[in-house]
Amino acid sequence: MKISELSERSGVPVATVKFYIREGMLPRGETVSATRAEYGDDHLARLRLIAALADVRGLALTRVRDILALIDAPAADPISTLGKAVGALPPYVDGDRDDYPRARAAIADLDLTYDPDFTAVAQLDEALRAVEGAGLDASPAVLRRYADAMKQVAAAEIAPVADMPLDEAVPYAVLGTALYEPVMLALRRLAHHHLLVERETGA
Repeated sequence: MKISELSERSGVPVATVKFYIREGMLPRGETVSATRAEYGDDHLARLRLIAALADVRGLALTRVRDILALIDAPAADPISTLGKAVGALPPYVDGDRDDYPRARAAIADLDLTYDPDFTAVAQLDEALRAVEGAGLDASPAVLRRYADAMKQVAAAEIAPVADMPLDEAVPYAVLGTALYEPVMLALRRLAHHHLLVERETGA
């Protein structure tokens, strides 16, 4: 297909497609003449992946490049690769410390795996600091309630990854994390609203 058709099918403007090509994020098409190149379904799939990542709120272009690099050349260790890919997603926190006392204690109470190099550990530590600073309950019982629910969600999300090659598992995990988290947040808020309405109406 021509670049104009690639643009039309992907919904990405031609100028942006050309920018992605110049930046090395999208491979060049197959040259068929001095002024024309042909693009295939692989280009379309890659462009849709870039567009989906670019739509993630707060995800800088440099982070998109980092994720694409992991997809193109994943490490032999899938846990490390997936960890780095998910770590490229917002929210961003200071991950330069060696120890996260709040997160370490909570993770131990919840029987989860503590790995200070995994971005979510620093994110949890910062989140717990904010909760405590606001005087809200961050007790093991409260965190257990959230963790039990999230384990069920995570188990369902991780199940398909087991049968995927790494080059498919990384974009699946990253996009799933980035794009479903806003869905989970909205559903939680809708559930709050629903339960409050039920309580008011006695339904």
